Amino acid sequence: MKNTIKERYSLVGKRVFVAGHTGMVGSALIRALKSIKCEVLTQDSNELDLKDSVKVEKWFKDNNPDTVFLAAAKVGGILANSNYPVNFLYDNLAIQNSVISASYKYDVKKFMFLGSSCIYPRNAEQPLKESSLLTGELEPTNEAYAIAKITGIKLCEFYRKQYGVDYISVMPTNLYGPGDNFHPQNSHVVAALISRFYEAKQLNKDKVVLWGSGKPLREFMHVDDLASGLIFLMQNYSEDKHINIGTGKEISIKDFSNIIKSISGWTGKIEFDDSYPDGMSRKVMDISKINKLGWTHKIDLEQGLKEVYNWYVINHNEAKIK
Repeated sequence: MKNTIKERYSLVGKRVFVAGHTGMVGSALIRALKSIKCEVLTQDSNELDLKDSVKVEKWFKDNNPDTVFLAAAKVGGILANSNYPVNFLYDNLAIQNSVISASYKYDVKKFMFLGSSCIYPRNAEQPLKESSLLTGELEPTNEAYAIAKITGIKLCEFYRKQYGVDYISVMPTNLYGPGDNFHPQNSHVVAALISRFYEAKQLNKDKVVLWGSGKPLREFMHVDDLASGLIFLMQNYSEDKHINIGTGKEISIKDFSNIIKSISGWTGKIEFDDSYPDGMSRKVMDISKINKLGWTHKIDLEQGLKEVYNWYVINHNEAKIK
């Protein structure tokens, strides 16, 4: 049984299934794969429920993908995770189990599982190293989602160990970009801030109240940088342990909010309500492992946020429906 496969994996000529192609990450992967001579396979969720293992197996049998990026997941911010823990655990486990097992049954040559930085213990040493996994208690505000993702990482690791297949897992940092979920209650912090400041400007509000103290430190990466990194890893990474991907740069939520406020042109006052939870006080990824392989991010945070804000201004009616 092989645990490490050294050869570079070429995507040229491959049938590449992007599961979750309409989401922010999946859409970015579709954009990035256009520069590679491969056949990209997608399937709308209303035609293929990835939680349904029988339907997923039939799809794999009929379409025969060589390569799979599993970018489909049930995701959301602190409020959504707190209110719907069953959905975040059950739905993600069902998606992962059906797609991973079908990939093995129908001989997928290379498989990538996408996790999240929330897999790490709340009190883990910062920056977050890959070796910190399962060394302490999780952050309660997203525990259900984290447990599902940890299970996916371990399932890929065990498939690799038991069957010698080339399955890898990648842990992205906090993301932003076009195609994000801008739902007013269920979105992540970047999309939530963009929509709040856009609305404040349109309605000439005097102030915007944001949850938490504004003190937590976070790392943010443009989703197009992520897509570039995922393709790089699909081609160049093959180990049983997961690998982090991010920028390695951190910023306080307060400073980050002020950047988006400035971009929006809104001139009101930001207030922070510290009666709401902050989550982890600091969360930044140790990206030394991927940097040593030869990959680094390229998109400057402020420039990337300007692009995404402008995208939201044009597309906000559709973006808010998610």
